[in-house]
Amino acid sequence: MRIGIDTGGTYTDAVLYHHGDGRGGDRIVATAKARTRTDLSIGIAEALDTILRDRGNWPAGQDISLVSLSTTLATNALVEGVGGRAALVFIGFTEAELDRGGLRDGLGDAPVIMAAGGHDSLGVEVAPLDVDGIMAAAADLEVDAFAVAGQFSVRNPAHELAAREALAALGKPVACGHELSAKLNGPKRALTCLLNARLIGLIDELCRAAAAILTERAIEAPLMIVRGDGSLVSASFATERPIETILSGPAASLIGAGHLTGAADVVVADIGGTTTDVGVLRGGRPTLSTDGATVGGHRTMVEAVEMFTSGLGGDSEIRLATRAEPPALVLGPRRVTPISLLATEEPELVHRTLDRWTPPYRDSDTTFAVATGRTGPVHRREQQLLERLADRWQPVGEVATTNLETSALRTLVARGLVGLAGFTPSDAAHALGLHTAWDASASVRAADLLAAASDGSGEPVRPNGKALAQWVVDTLVRRSAEAVLTATLSIDGFGPAAVHSPLVARALDGGRGATDIRIGPSTAIVGLGASAATYYPGVAALLGVDCIVPDHAEVANAIGAAVGQVRITRQATVSQPTRGQFRVHLPGVGHDLGDLEPALDLAADLLGRQVLALVMEAGAASATIEVDIERKTASVGGRTLFVEGVVTVTGSGPPRGA
Repeated sequence: MRIGIDTGGTYTDAVLYHHGDGRGGDRIVATAKARTRTDLSIGIAEALDTILRDRGNWPAGQDISLVSLSTTLATNALVEGVGGRAALVFIGFTEAELDRGGLRDGLGDAPVIMAAGGHDSLGVEVAPLDVDGIMAAAADLEVDAFAVAGQFSVRNPAHELAAREALAALGKPVACGHELSAKLNGPKRALTCLLNARLIGLIDELCRAAAAILTERAIEAPLMIVRGDGSLVSASFATERPIETILSGPAASLIGAGHLTGAADVVVADIGGTTTDVGVLRGGRPTLSTDGATVGGHRTMVEAVEMFTSGLGGDSEIRLATRAEPPALVLGPRRVTPISLLATEEPELVHRTLDRWTPPYRDSDTTFAVATGRTGPVHRREQQLLERLADRWQPVGEVATTNLETSALRTLVARGLVGLAGFTPSDAAHALGLHTAWDASASVRAADLLAAASDGSGEPVRPNGKALAQWVVDTLVRRSAEAVLTATLSIDGFGPAAVHSPLVARALDGGRGATDIRIGPSTAIVGLGASAATYYPGVAALLGVDCIVPDHAEVANAIGAAVGQVRITRQATVSQPTRGQFRVHLPGVGHDLGDLEPALDLAADLLGRQVLALVMEAGAASATIEVDIERKTASVGGRTLFVEGVVTVTGSGPPRGA
């Protein structure tokens, strides 16, 4: 038995999965959803308890062999700019290089220790490492961790390793840049290392909390974490390299989609309450970002899934642009509580407000507000609004009655101090009978009010609420189709702006003139998320491809966590310092050979041993090794010259169970 858990932005999902180990019998035993809280461990515990209660006749904790967790923690921390305080030890670089690779912006108020040392592009030391200077500068710093980045450390990491050994005496975690990426670009690697150091404490705390939850329930299985490329690693491995868990959730959804459908080549679209994530599976593996994942405005060197996120979800806020010709719908990107959901919690408030409506329609007629409980500096008028809201939902039309109060309310919403409820695609689906989970009568009434809004000529924007709701659903379907095309066109090198081409618009409109224009992905679409079955058949029809909405699509992320594999990829280079001399660049290795092929073979052999050790350290029960060798050449004066050899070794295997 395996357990997969995914901590999403709105819900924490869990699945109890019977794994047949290749002998058949794979099946989902139980699934659960719990609301995600600020303290992620609360949602984890609630979802876990639900699937354990629902497991039927299965034995308790001792029969569970593996627990895997995909988490939003690292991604959200980078987006929100939170985490521990880390110092950067910058070896062999100049002050000017702090302004490259986005490093200066990423530093913030982090202390920087500029240290003598470093190597050249061939791995030769250019200056001795100033260990005493590093220790003198670090001794009085109040930091939680250190990030060490040395010049050309991927060609020779000796100075990074020596600095880490010295700094370890201070009792703080130390991250080294060469262990996170083998690519050149020192400042960008330094930024990646610094961000990693800031996350160490957060991920360690989450892993400890999750381990405690398992212990309380007598579950002795290993705890694995999903990385941003969809692979699994042990909790201890992830704690040392927490930045590799960014985009963990979207990666798990791609793995889950492949497992649920058996498809190797598909476009995967995961629609949640707030966003839609679109990625691509090729050959059964997620397409990865070749330039490194960008999160929170920081371009890292972390290899993660190439994911395209748009502010489209079932809970996206709906607004009317009545002055446009013709009138238009504005969908998202802000998430609000659906009116039909609020009506299940506050039925008297919602129905009283909607039923007493009188023309003309105003946005505030179908909008409600509540103080979130968060605190922060506010102006007098904003404080008055917060006091008026207190801790209960109220109609916006009663709370903000002037333009100044309306402006103050918008500011509070933007800062997260006030939450809103309003009409959403989920409400439109309830009004049309496509969803039935919440109070559909509130959705019907709100749709009627929205339909009565006047356009530029004084006519209602839609004849009735049903037509208005269908307009909302059709708009979400169209925007979702554009989101899918944005992803596939970008992967093919056209860039996200290509989706706004008049040719694309004509194709999606279905208009046929002298030319029949069609556009769509080259594969089927897999729709994931609780509302995927409502919207994605229409999306696929617009794009002219098949749609697959598998059973358990609403917990695909958790399934992806449960069925993942351990996988580690590392690279080494072979350079030619002088004609006829080939140098293998690997940590702790300084081999020079007289022939290219033996040098490449040596690099593959040594790197393979290192990767095998890492895969086992990461929690694999066994491993297979794949080797790829790329020979880079250049043509000069009609002659082909060797530039560099790149050896890539990937080790993979099933996770080691209890």
